[in-house]
Amino acid sequence: MNFDKEFDASGLACPLPIVKTKKSLNDMAAGQVLRVVSTDPGSVCDMAAFAEQTGNALLSSAEEGGKYVFFLKKG
Repeated sequence: MNFDKEFDASGLACPLPIVKTKKSLNDMAAGQVLRVVSTDPGSVCDMAAFAEQTGNALLSSAEEGGKYVFFLKKG
């Protein structure tokens, strides 16, 4: 999937992946896509809830080699 910016939250524990994802999205224009990589299993539920609460679209959520990869489209 194409993306405009990437944020690697590997090694960060809740709530830091979400806090830093929010900060990354703030620097982006509406319609741009952010790829987030996390090692925190809790980020799977957190990212879905974050997207729903903030009006950003969670395009994809997957596990790749022990890491969780998310694609968020800024609303």
